[in-house]
Amino acid sequence: MSRVQLALDVVDLGASVAFYSTLFGVEPRKRRPGYANFAIAEPPLKLVLIQSDEATRGTGAKGALNHLGVEVGSGEEVTAARTRLADAGLATFDEDDTTCCYALQDKVWVHDPAGAPWEVYVVKDEDPADARPATASLPVLGSPSPCCAPAGADA
Repeated sequence: MSRVQLALDVVDLGASVAFYSTLFGVEPRKRRPGYANFAIAEPPLKLVLIQSDEATRGTGAKGALNHLGVEVGSGEEVTAARTRLADAGLATFDEDDTTCCYALQDKVWVHDPAGAPWEVYVVKDEDPADARPATASLPVLGSPSPCCAPAGADA
């Protein structure tokens, strides 16, 4: 099963969890410090909330977007997306066996024409021993730094 992922930066994680729980009628599937994610069946969506400070987040819709993605069901689907994107001439950034959002994942990143980051990814282990949080640091194409770099790391 594939579904779109929407990752939002939020200042008040508790209030945001309460709002989205009410909006979609489901509780978070995963909660960690500064992080929550929802697996919403209808509409098929993975909603990720990443706590951010107010200065970084700002206000309104423009400050809300952290990144977008497509969660797929297998590593083969990530590989197929990686090939399709590269064959189309898009610059890609690969991350295999990376821990991000408290999960072990394989992924490929691209940026849309306006610079919005998109990932196509598969979760290989939902709760790995070396789990790391999501951060606001997203890969800059060509940079060695993954999306889940330690806090304070530069992307």
